[in-house]
Amino acid sequence: MRAPTLDLTLLRTLVAISDTGSVTAAAKRLAYTQSTVSMQLQRLEAQLSLTLHEREGRRIRFTSEGERLLSHARRLLALNDEAWSDMQARQITGDLTLGIPEDYASLLPSVFAYFHQLYPAVGLKVICGTSSHLVEQVKAKELDLALVTRQRNSPGGDVIRREPLLWAVGMHQQPLLSDPLPLALYSPGADVFREVAEQALQAAGRSWRVAYTSQSMAGLAPIVTAGLAIVVVTRSMLTPALRPLDESSGLPALPMIELALHRAPHRPSEPARRLGELIREQLAAPEQAL
Repeated sequence: MRAPTLDLTLLRTLVAISDTGSVTAAAKRLAYTQSTVSMQLQRLEAQLSLTLHEREGRRIRFTSEGERLLSHARRLLALNDEAWSDMQARQITGDLTLGIPEDYASLLPSVFAYFHQLYPAVGLKVICGTSSHLVEQVKAKELDLALVTRQRNSPGGDVIRREPLLWAVGMHQQPLLSDPLPLALYSPGADVFREVAEQALQAAGRSWRVAYTSQSMAGLAPIVTAGLAIVVVTRSMLTPALRPLDESSGLPALPMIELALHRAPHRPSEPARRLGELIREQLAAPEQAL
């Protein structure tokens, strides 16, 4: 008698639901319809004659049997992906260069790790710089890809994420929110955050002074956490040392910014195309007014 076999496609759907928390988000990740994801989950439960999940509003909570299967599913999928990449990726070699602002590098460690599994013979080089400079490097074919804050004077690229900008101060200490406001800003030309902040304050009739400048958040953070300045960040850039300010602070609302992926003006290699897909999958999120 032939032993029953678990369908890896159904297991991948199960893992996607677990990772994203809902059928809607899993469908988006897998490029399926919501009904397809729901049907695949039902098929898996029918095959095993087990209840694997329960609904809590729009979200899904897995039963104890579902959690046990998830553990097996992750191992089986990892082994499958390892076998596939081992048989396919050895044929692909070469170099690939990605440009990214330093503040966004923390968003992609899992992407880099998975890409290396897929293409172990491809040398991935990551270069950090300002968004405006990285866009120019892509145009000059010095970079294969660049993930940047979309520039107002040079839109281009494929938008893969939108996030609202926030005012933030130190978690335990903050400056007085009276004029002139002490700001910790990116260096001129480093990014659009500075331009957006100054325009918002000017429109609101507020005055400010530049207390500190840097090319990256790592340089701005010390003076902000010390309670000496206010900084502009996205929600994903917040750390436990920072606290966002809401409308009760009296500071003007800030607009959304867009993260865009730029590609060099030539036909992308297979690794470049796949890296772009992985970045999109990792960062894709619904627009939120946080």
